[in-house]
Amino acid sequence: MKMRWTPTIAAVAFLALASGVVAAQKAQTSGSSAREAFFRCKDARGQFHYGDYMPPPCVGLDTEVLNERGVVVRVIEGQHSRAARLAREELEVKKRQEQEAREQRDRMLIDTYQSVEDIERLRDERLEQLAAQYRVTEQNIANLRERQGRLETQIARFKPYSDGPNAPALPDHIAEEMVHTVNGLRIYEESLASNRKEQADLKISFEAEIRRFKELKGIR
Repeated sequence: MKMRWTPTIAAVAFLALASGVVAAQKAQTSGSSAREAFFRCKDARGQFHYGDYMPPPCVGLDTEVLNERGVVVRVIEGQHSRAARLAREELEVKKRQEQEAREQRDRMLIDTYQSVEDIERLRDERLEQLAAQYRVTEQNIANLRERQGRLETQIARFKPYSDGPNAPALPDHIAEEMVHTVNGLRIYEESLASNRKEQADLKISFEAEIRRFKELKGIR
């Protein structure tokens, strides 16, 4: 049966169509407002603050943005959370860099040495170099102490170190030589201490390299 198109039917159809358009527009508007409706945060005392826009007490705090149904849409990061996140990211970067550095050292270790004996040979060569420098420094110290003894004997003849009534004043060049000698002794003694530490650190470093080389090569 064929339906006749009458003005009444046309009016009903128009109203239905218009209602659908309005409903769609309302749904779209509702959906837009549902995305972000209000803000909420909790302060240090545990009190909640709400607002259609960022409440002043929420500035600097973690603030939740909720839709009209009360569902959290997003969170505005506060100062403490941001600082904690940056600290975590910095720690992660540091760990990643340390891991990359370890892997690079492992590659260099494998590429540089063929055997444990190669590592021990290089260790002994460097220790001998340091030992030779140590012996030279010891000899320099012995020479300076001998010079210091001679200078002390000379200085004893001059005022104010001599009790003799006719003792002359200490010449400037002797006093300067004594100062240079004492300073030289201090510098060489510090060099000896540094050399001893460097030898100890070198032994520890090579022991670690040998141990790691064995691990990488599966050597017991």
